[in-house]
Amino acid sequence: MKKPGLLLSLVPVLTLIVLLMIGVSIFGDELTSGPSQLAIFGAAVVTALIGIYGLKVPWSKFEGAVGDNLKSTSSAIIILLSIGALTATWMLSGIVPTMIWYGLKLIHPRLFIVLTFLLCAVVSLLAGSSWTTVGTIGVALFGAGSFIGIPTGWLAGAIISGAYLGDKVSPLSDTTNLSASIAGVNLYTHVRYTLLTTLPALVICLVVYGIVGFVVPVSSEVEMGRQLGVLQATFNISPWFLLVPCLTIYMIFKKVPAMVTLFLSALAGGILAFFAQPQIIDQIVGSDIGAFRRFFGSLLKMMSSPVSIETADPLITRLASTSGMSGMVNTVWIIISVMMFGGCLSACGMVERITAAIISRVHRNGGLVASTVLSCIFCNLTLSDQFMAILLPGNMFRDAYRRFGLAPEVLSRTLEDSGTVSSVLVPWNTCAVVQSSVLGVATMVYFPFAIFCFITPLIAIFYAAFNIKIHKLPQHETAQ
Repeated sequence: MKKPGLLLSLVPVLTLIVLLMIGVSIFGDELTSGPSQLAIFGAAVVTALIGIYGLKVPWSKFEGAVGDNLKSTSSAIIILLSIGALTATWMLSGIVPTMIWYGLKLIHPRLFIVLTFLLCAVVSLLAGSSWTTVGTIGVALFGAGSFIGIPTGWLAGAIISGAYLGDKVSPLSDTTNLSASIAGVNLYTHVRYTLLTTLPALVICLVVYGIVGFVVPVSSEVEMGRQLGVLQATFNISPWFLLVPCLTIYMIFKKVPAMVTLFLSALAGGILAFFAQPQIIDQIVGSDIGAFRRFFGSLLKMMSSPVSIETADPLITRLASTSGMSGMVNTVWIIISVMMFGGCLSACGMVERITAAIISRVHRNGGLVASTVLSCIFCNLTLSDQFMAILLPGNMFRDAYRRFGLAPEVLSRTLEDSGTVSSVLVPWNTCAVVQSSVLGVATMVYFPFAIFCFITPLIAIFYAAFNIKIHKLPQHETAQ
């Protein structure tokens, strides 16, 4: 097997970018319905051909790398399907409409964006998962914000910023644990050190989202009142419905596995719908069948398939239309495609070659941190997986940080500041695919408004460039 050169390693990446650009120009918002998956698949085939005939990489190595990638994402796919079922049953059971109803009654419209950001940050901190946060409270807040008339970009940006803030510093988060372990740092040392870049980003987000809330236009009270009236006429609203989200929070607190928590929460929502929303069940399966078939038929239909509910308002009709697990099929298709592409790149050693070229040009602390940030972003762009964007640069830069005399928590924090938060900004990355599918907003629509996700890497580079809070190794370890 030959080692790839730098220019050859860039060919698959450029191929993917060109194919996706062509797809965007032709299909626009419909890109993720199939064309983007084929573009990624085509880039993977190009990579494999270069590897087999140019680098003499055996096919078994491609199979192994792709298989490892798919294995690592199997739990994510199950979680994604569970989120599809949960968002459907929570909507049709009246849980999300109840959240929207009371949220709009209690929260002033001008404070909605900043409070959305804070609520998602708190829930994500407790849950340790941005996916769970966006798929539960994020969906409810997005629906409520749509009622107010807040632009979808700002809404989705605030939800995602809050979700990834909590994910980044939560001791329960898998990326937090992964970053600490790959750098060899105590978990709580890593969390405390990560707060040094997280808190400034938090303040910036609070200021921006707070100001924006008083600038963006919102619906008039008359219009919002009419829509709330239609919502109440369509669904039965009751604070008792909020017991299901409370049960979900309790399972999160007890550290029940995410896929179990989400599926049980979806099941609870479906059971609640049968008893609390008989008029909705009539629209789903009809009223002329037996109770047993009606119960199981509606439960299976809600959790698995598209359901459309007719209302007197187009916005609420759109809000109440769900897709269940089937709505996540395109997303799963994209995840499989990007795992193939990332596996082919890894089998050829192309990502390592590009990252090594970056390391060879580093001579200062600021350059080392900046190179780590760019490498994590590059891995999110090419490997399309958040975990690989932490694992690969973490392994490659670990010795370099020791040679520069930097403490391992500098590496762990930098991995978190870039690998974790930038994943949701790459349209074909698994994180972005999931969040855009759950919220129904294209990545490039929320990109400029997910302030926390693009300001954090800049803060990390700024700290390193001016040597702010950059911990050093003890003198004897540096010499060693």
